[in-house]
Amino acid sequence: MSGARGRRSGPVARYLTLCLALVVMTGPLVWQFLTSLRGRAENVYQGVLPAHPTLDNYVRVAESFPLPRYVANTLVVAALAVTSNLVFSAMGGYALSRPGWKGRRAVFTVLTATLMFPFESVMVSMFLTVRGMGLVDTLIGVWLPGAVSVLNIMIMRAAFLAVPAELEEAAVLDGAGEWTRFTRVFLPGAKGALAVVCITSFIGAWDDFLWPLIVLTDSDHYTLQLGLKTLAGATTVNDQRLIAAGAMTALLPMMLLFFALQRFFFRGVAEGAVKS
Repeated sequence: MSGARGRRSGPVARYLTLCLALVVMTGPLVWQFLTSLRGRAENVYQGVLPAHPTLDNYVRVAESFPLPRYVANTLVVAALAVTSNLVFSAMGGYALSRPGWKGRRAVFTVLTATLMFPFESVMVSMFLTVRGMGLVDTLIGVWLPGAVSVLNIMIMRAAFLAVPAELEEAAVLDGAGEWTRFTRVFLPGAKGALAVVCITSFIGAWDDFLWPLIVLTDSDHYTLQLGLKTLAGATTVNDQRLIAAGAMTALLPMMLLFFALQRFFFRGVAEGAVKS
């Protein structure tokens, strides 16, 4: 009897833990969304649900600053970051996953060591490099430091290592060259990892605030995160409703991308390789 009771209490405890984690993780997001629906006369900190839900705050966000321009600038940087990370991390991960060339372990060790250094420790040298290239106050200068991530290279390397050796051997027997094996065997077998790289690269570029703040000076080149900081300025008197609406506006594209790619995101790398 006690054993059966223990087996029943195990799943219950897990579900309760998951529900608690869900509340902790999504609670602030839900509160932010509900705050963005409150009217101007409502007290932000009184009650949970807005008494009279309205979309007026989202209209005010669009009227407070040039939202389409900031969104367009951010989309340019995000598109460049996603493209470059997909291309370079896939190539780098494939090279590191292939045995037989000298220095592979040394390169892998150096790349892994760079993960220990936070962005703030190399921020000044990165700015001096970008300034020396004449890319200050340009969208290219915002994109360049994030053109490829070492973490994404490691993700792709792990995905390529998980591709069954039988697939590559069959391709070699069919006379496939290196490039053909890379594009026809390894990339289709790493769709899950490619989705992860795509999502993380987009979120990193879309949500970045510190680096654009350092590089950009002209407001015409501002990304969305820099534009949103004006919502907390003196002109809006720190209206929490307006700030919440701006935050939800910035969050929407990331949510859409994740939901569009979640099928690939959760697919196992090995499963994708076998099915391909």
